[in-house]
Amino acid sequence: MRSRARAGGAALRIAGWIGVAILVAPLLALVILTPLGRLSELTSDGAVWDAIRLSLLCAVCATAACAVIGTPIAALLAGPDFRGKRVVRALVTVPMLMPPVVGGAALLALLGRRGVAGEPLFDAFGFSIPFTTAAVVIAQAYVALPFFVMSVEGALLSRDRDVEEAVSAFGADPATVFRKVTLPAVFPGIGAGAVLAAARALGEFGATVTFAGNLQGVTRTMPSEIYLALQTDPDRANILSIFLIVVSLAVLIVLRGRWADRVGVS
Repeated sequence: MRSRARAGGAALRIAGWIGVAILVAPLLALVILTPLGRLSELTSDGAVWDAIRLSLLCAVCATAACAVIGTPIAALLAGPDFRGKRVVRALVTVPMLMPPVVGGAALLALLGRRGVAGEPLFDAFGFSIPFTTAAVVIAQAYVALPFFVMSVEGALLSRDRDVEEAVSAFGADPATVFRKVTLPAVFPGIGAGAVLAAARALGEFGATVTFAGNLQGVTRTMPSEIYLALQTDPDRANILSIFLIVVSLAVLIVLRGRWADRVGVS
């Protein structure tokens, strides 16, 4: 019986390592085929630095927008049941499931110059959102928001409610309880959601290109720069891909480090 259990455990570990290899193999292949000698050439390329700056700036703004919009949504979904709650939850997760290009087309239908809300906005103020840096932030936030909401909702559902009930018993109103007790308790979930949202925003391509376009220094992020390079210079695309991986890892490490310091974990 024990030998069978050991054999089952060994098989599971082997399967796990095979899974890890499947995930790591493409990255290793990318490193192997990348001419790192051209790295210095790209570090002086203004288009690359424009794309990096824009990617980081927009990802930070999109993550902040996800936190502001997503936290109340998560609180709503984690709160008392209401009619249509399952439908609302499904609608919130739709951007995570549908192709990003469809998300970009939906944003154009809403905010484009001839969109449902975009046309009145343009007629009233002469301002059009698509193909601007703001459009990049909106597109990234739109596709990243479900990841943030799911993370925070899970934290809210698993929290210990005893402290909240005790504070409420002393006369604190619901808003105070949520601000002073609930939010600090679920901060690890908020931190995890922010990391997921930032990672999703940094890698966003389809919705961004569809809704914001591909203008250097205005809407061209690193994924767009890589896509353009693939058409004419695959080696350049490989180098940019590795560069984006490094930048993404650095951002995630910084975000996780600040979250860990806040909640006291290592």
